[in-house]
Amino acid sequence: VAGLHFPRMPHSRAMAPRRPLAAISLIAATSSLPNFSALATAGVLRVRLQQVVRPLASDEEQLAGAISEDATAASFAQGGRSAESVPLRNFVQLGYAGDIEVGSPGQKITVVFDTGSSNLWVPRFTDTASLSKHASFDSSLSGSFVPTKDKFFIGYGSGYVRGVYCRDTIAIGGLELENFTFAEVVDTSGLMNYNRSNFDGILGLGLEGLALGNAPTVMLQLWQSGQLEEPVFSFFLGRDAPGELVFGGVAPEHFVGDFHYVPVSSDAYWATAMESVDLEGVAKFIAPKVAVIDSGTSLLDGPEDEVKAIMALLGAQRVNHMYVVACGRDVPALVLSLGGKEFRLEKEDLIIEQVGVLCVLGITSTPRVLPMKSKTWILGNLFMRRYYVQFDWGQQRMGFALARYPGMDNFV
Repeated sequence: VAGLHFPRMPHSRAMAPRRPLAAISLIAATSSLPNFSALATAGVLRVRLQQVVRPLASDEEQLAGAISEDATAASFAQGGRSAESVPLRNFVQLGYAGDIEVGSPGQKITVVFDTGSSNLWVPRFTDTASLSKHASFDSSLSGSFVPTKDKFFIGYGSGYVRGVYCRDTIAIGGLELENFTFAEVVDTSGLMNYNRSNFDGILGLGLEGLALGNAPTVMLQLWQSGQLEEPVFSFFLGRDAPGELVFGGVAPEHFVGDFHYVPVSSDAYWATAMESVDLEGVAKFIAPKVAVIDSGTSLLDGPEDEVKAIMALLGAQRVNHMYVVACGRDVPALVLSLGGKEFRLEKEDLIIEQVGVLCVLGITSTPRVLPMKSKTWILGNLFMRRYYVQFDWGQQRMGFALARYPGMDNFV
């Protein structure tokens, strides 16, 4: 399906030792959210997410120019510490982005928040900027801008961008980092469908080992600056309802029960051991595996042999790079075992779209190069809608809890 992007290999002046995962979930079809208020607590930034139904094929072209609306940020002080909320726009169900500010005074840029990469890049203002729908950063208007001559290049499954590193102030709501190193991108021509997307740049939330050019990560700098209550961020991805990204903690109203924690097994990826993948009552794949939790990947992306076997057992057929089944067909739960606990994905979780009598499954396999020796499953937004995920940067662990949705029955 056009616009779905999965793992890719980055490049810099020297070959990077790690490879970011998908930083862009959807490009071709985008939508945006209306204004709304947001909640906050001391030392915590809460970012709202809006859910939109994702179209397929010809509908994508019709939605490529979806209406965009400005969203407002609300803030208040509590206990002497600042707590801020910044609305996020949703990329048609499977990808999410929100506004940051760059420079002094701040210039608004919309970025994808991506746990599969660790660098921040924004487009540079040029003489032709008025011809683009994208916001861009005009360094001549910033009193704190520091240029460098260091080149930046990162490649994705959907293409590449290139530019130069620089330093300046960035702000996410009321969280501010001065003299932060990021990239001004001067060439986005290699990034497929970028000109039709409703985001401008990418803000990576991956670990330090994944950062190119020895650039610092946002989470490292935020924690060292003392602005976060805890060195944690967490995602709730709404299903036909608003969602939320939290910096500095979790949102208890968005999950039920306790977190199940698993250790992070990489200095680059939010990765952990996965004991098995079970198509309930049909087949179980027990070879050692690694699961990577990636907010920038739309679906579940697994090893080709296992995905093909699962699809054959389901009687699914491949159409336009996606797998489809008859909607009336029984689809067993897919059960993932992480840290000794089973995480179920039911038929309603696995189906991402209905087209007539056919249902599109959110499971795929794409070519990729990752350093893990074991088979790797990338658990993207499809998994993260079912399970609230806490990324505990401080303790190098991830916590999973069943997501709570308005109007849904949730059981632990």
